[in-house]
Formats: sequence, structure tokens, C-alpha cells
Amino acid sequence: MASGSLQKPILIAGGGIGGLSTAIALARHGIATRILEARETFSEAGAGIQIGPNGTHVLKELGVADQLRPLAGSPSAINVMNAREGTRLTTLPLGNWIEERHGGPYWVLHRRDLHAALLKAATACEHIEITTRFEVRDVKDDGDGVHVGNAQGVQISGAGLIGADGIWSRIRQCVFDAPPLQPSGKLAARAVMPGQDIDTLFSGNKIGVWLSPNSHIVHYPVRGGRDIAVVLIVPDTGHQPNGAGFNANWNTPRGADQLLRRLGPVAPQLIDFLQIVPSWRSWTLYDPPVLSDWSKGRVTLLGDAAHPMLPFLAQGAVMALEDAVVIANLIAQEPANLPDAFHKFAAMRVKRTSRVQAESRRNGQIYHLGPLPAQARNLTMKVIPPRRLMHRYDWLYGWRERGDYERSS
Repeated sequence: MASGSLQKPILIAGGGIGGLSTAIALARHGIATRILEARETFSEAGAGIQIGPNGTHVLKELGVADQLRPLAGSPSAINVMNAREGTRLTTLPLGNWIEERHGGPYWVLHRRDLHAALLKAATACEHIEITTRFEVRDVKDDGDGVHVGNAQGVQISGAGLIGADGIWSRIRQCVFDAPPLQPSGKLAARAVMPGQDIDTLFSGNKIGVWLSPNSHIVHYPVRGGRDIAVVLIVPDTGHQPNGAGFNANWNTPRGADQLLRRLGPVAPQLIDFLQIVPSWRSWTLYDPPVLSDWSKGRVTLLGDAAHPMLPFLAQGAVMALEDAVVIANLIAQEPANLPDAFHKFAAMRVKRTSRVQAESRRNGQIYHLGPLPAQARNLTMKVIPPRRLMHRYDWLYGWRERGDYERSS
């Protein structure tokens, strides 16, 4: 067993997608972990999530793909629309095309379904212990192990600590002295609604992306097409700096009229669709600076704690899935030397995740171009063949754990 040289379990702060995936990946190497979750109960937010082939490969490796397949949608394409005029700019291929090109499907899921599958796999594993109501407040690395404490003074020790505690990571702040988060100037709002009696432009088996100056809308089917997930990105006219009240912000109710005023003028059919969304929940988007190193001794970060990113490439959760299998394989190779495994992990992942962060930011800028630059963007989308547009993402979707691969074609 790879865990033979580890006298204590590896601690994982955070029981979200990244934390659960890491525990499962380590368990498949026989390595024991203890997940420390701040919440009393697990209840992932009611939102959609997109998982490209680079992520579905990981879900298969973790042993949860078969459970998720009946709940996942596999959209045939992405319709990119001019939100103001209601016209189609291009249709990018997904479905069979992307699965054949990259060896795995492109899935759209309800986030709760993904989290539930991972949680079920983790709770069924003898190598994984889950402790709830434990929010890490302080961390001590004595060279031989780590000791973490919560606000109540309870201490738990382990062989090492992996911080998978999200964008507001306490470990990122107290161990790595990360700079305060800065708002991006954008607000995201989400909803999941029943799919029946919705115009097929919005309810068909395709992802819709509607582009407008300073704003955009994304929608796609989830739960086998029964529901539709909708995300609206608009200018943020007010926020709480430095993470104050984040938990409330993630679930802040928003009225449709308030959001649509920020959206600006768009096509009537889009307004009609957005107005029937029963309720919205919103949060401020942040664009933190890149950490040059997120491993120190027996402590490391992964997922949003290490490399939070804007959602404009739909890769935040997928990067956490990639992180999970990479770090698990590195630890399995040298379990007696966690600091070295953690250092190699950060060094191996920083280039790719930094590129995804940069491309996500760039995508947002392209989506939100003003009227004149948008005309050039729209013309480009109309004249370049859709498959050629998708080829520029081969570096992203063609990733495999055993080495980043880039297709030259």
C-alpha cells in the first residue's frame, strides 16, 4: 500500500468538489485522508456546471461517471448569439464531434448531482473520514506533520494538509499570506428552472451563449434535459470588499427586473425567457492575482483555493478535478516525502492553471465588447469555420493526467 509510510491521514480542508475528488483519488492508491468540512451538512448550491472532456476523463477515473451518466446532458453544440439582435453568430460543435476528438464527452450537470455522486463515493470508502462543523482557523507545520485548529480550540493532526477550501480559503490567507481579493466589476446570477413549455431555442439540447456589451447569458439543459440552468453576467454596481459576507452573497436573492436593467437592451425573445425564471441567486465575481507558489512544507492548496478563476471558460471545477488526480499520483509516488510531492504538484500545475485563468479573463473581455469592437468579433465568428474555432481549445480539452498534451492540428 502506498500509505504504508504515512502514520497519519492527510487532512483535506473543504468537502466540495475539489476536496472530495482528492480524497477519492488518494483512496484509490490506498492513502487515508480526513476531510474537514466547515458546514454541518452538505448542500451544494442549486446551479449548473459544465464538464469538458478533460473533466469527464477524471470522473471516469474516480469511478463516478457511470452514476452521473443518466443525470448528465451531452449537448450537441454551442449556439453563440447576438443578444441585442437575437441572431445566431455561429454554432460550435460538441456532442459526438468533441467526444471523438478528445476521447470523452462534454457534459452539463446540476452541481448538486455531481457533488452527491462524489460524496456517496467518499462516504463508502474506508480510507476516507469526514468531519463536519470544523472550520480551519490556524495551521501549524512542525516538519513531521501538521496540526490544525478551529475557533473552538479543537486540534486535529495529520501527515499533511491540502487546502481545498475555495476562493475564500482560510489556508490561502494564513499560510500563504495571499493578497486580498479584488472584485472584477461583474456580478453573476444563477437559476435552475423546469424545462417544459420553454421555447426550443432555450430548451433544446444545446448550450446557448448570448453576447451583449458588458454582459452575457448562458443556458443549458441539466438533469437529463428536465431542467434548464441559466447564468447571467452583468456589471456589478455594489459589492462587499475583501470577502465580507461571501456566504450570503452566493445566495443573495435578486429580482429579475433589477438584473435585466443591468443587462441593457436585448432581443425580445431573450427578455421573455429571462422574465419567466422564477428566482435568481447572485454573487460578486472576483479575479485574484496568480499565486506563484501554493505549496509550503506539508501544506498545499488546490482548486479555487490555489487558482481561483473567472467562469468565462467553464473550467473552475474541472481544474479542481485535474488537480485531484495529479496530486494523488504524485503523493503515491513518494508518500514518505509529502513536502516534495506538494512542491512538484504546484510546479506541475501552475503553468496550465495560469493559462486557464488568463484565457477565462480574455473570454470575458471578448464576450463583453462594446458595439464597435463587437462588430469585428461577430464577423470573425461568422466567417471562420466552427470546427476551426474549436481547435484552438485542443490544449484545454485534450489534457490527460500523464502529461499535458497539445494537438498540433
